[in-house]
Amino acid sequence: MIHSFSINGVNIVVDVNSGSVHAVDSIVSDILSLYNEKPQGNCPQRVFDEFSDKYSKEDLQSAYAEIIDLCNAGLLFSNDEYIEISRIHKEPVIKALCLHVSHDCNMRCGYCFADTGNFKGERCIMSEQTGKKAIDFVIANSAGRRNIEIDFFGGEPLMNFEVVKKLVFYAKKQEKLQNKNFRLTITTINVLLDSEKLDFINKHMHNLVLSIDGRKSVNDRMRKMVNKSGSYDVIMPKIQAAANSRNQDNYYVRGTFTRHNLDFCEDVLHLADQGFKQISIEPVVGGVDSDYSIKAEDLPTIFQQYEQLAMDYIKRRKDGRWFNFFHFMIDLTQGPCVIKRLSGCGAGCEYLAITPEGDIYPCHQFVGNRNFVMGNVHQNNFDSTKVKAFADTNVYTKEKCKNCWAKFYCSGGCHANAYSFGGDISTPYEIGCEMEKKRIECALYIEIMKSAEGIGC
Repeated sequence: MIHSFSINGVNIVVDVNSGSVHAVDSIVSDILSLYNEKPQGNCPQRVFDEFSDKYSKEDLQSAYAEIIDLCNAGLLFSNDEYIEISRIHKEPVIKALCLHVSHDCNMRCGYCFADTGNFKGERCIMSEQTGKKAIDFVIANSAGRRNIEIDFFGGEPLMNFEVVKKLVFYAKKQEKLQNKNFRLTITTINVLLDSEKLDFINKHMHNLVLSIDGRKSVNDRMRKMVNKSGSYDVIMPKIQAAANSRNQDNYYVRGTFTRHNLDFCEDVLHLADQGFKQISIEPVVGGVDSDYSIKAEDLPTIFQQYEQLAMDYIKRRKDGRWFNFFHFMIDLTQGPCVIKRLSGCGAGCEYLAITPEGDIYPCHQFVGNRNFVMGNVHQNNFDSTKVKAFADTNVYTKEKCKNCWAKFYCSGGCHANAYSFGGDISTPYEIGCEMEKKRIECALYIEIMKSAEGIGC
């Protein structure tokens, strides 16, 4: 299987199974457009008939021979070596937790999937005892894995920061006792972020996620304080100080774009102009009736924005004004392991969320849907049947994924979004799929251009 596309006059061909990416001239691109499977033998008459008015016979023969050489080298129309691996059942090992230390929030964002912080339940915070039980749980279920990730999440985790600190110290103590290595992250909306909290975070946490949506008008439309005032002027100085305190590394400013700001490229560039080097702006996932939700008719505009952002991204790197955009970061030399390529983030089997009450969910986006409760850390129960359902789901068990060219890049997409829009974790969210494919195309285009022009950070 191959996938061909063009951005800004650059023709690119992806060989899906080998992962090879080729920048090709127009004649090779045109010939490949005739083939859905590996070509055989000498250049056929249909190639001459199709393109004789555009290219000479000699050039067509030469380009066809180049295609055959790439096929013989396993770099075009390569065999699928992953399908058999996908059928091997591997006992999952829990390696990451999202600790919901607060089901409360001091903001009221209009698109909040967490229902303004309480996840459709009572506003509450996690106790120290529950947090320690959660850490004990992941240690007990991590088998021989040494590296474990924990994200302190909410709501707003800074509303329960004293417990966060105690849990950090508890995790550090257990590292030595259990031969584990905890990588800690905290995700915050920044209002309560002060120098004392930031000093602690910088000393003890590997990563920091700072929420902001971009331009002041865009941010303040959806990200409002409890009193309904905008948050931009409150949080911008705080997150600039946080990013600088971490030497512009090991953090992300993380935003959301909606139907109200389909020109989100401007929001990314705005954040870059404020000095941020690590940026993520993600499409909102809202109900079909929400006025801010992305619609199918918005996709052409969104695609154009991603392509424009890719070109601005390259230009700024040439000018020495580099920044990283999360969705454009792709590794063509090593990339993720085979299992991650097939099954993605590991929600429900390798990655779990724990609520303030100690309930276990497949991930933070399932929290609040009682159908997906998998156990409770206080009761020491864990539903292996639900774990297996997630563990056995991969790009080959999803009908819409197994023949998709992007399957090894997106790994089947988000289970929670699939369930929300299709009622099944095996039915991908189609609008999300289309946006992801365009982001991948742009990321591949950037890598081609960086290689061709020697562009680095």
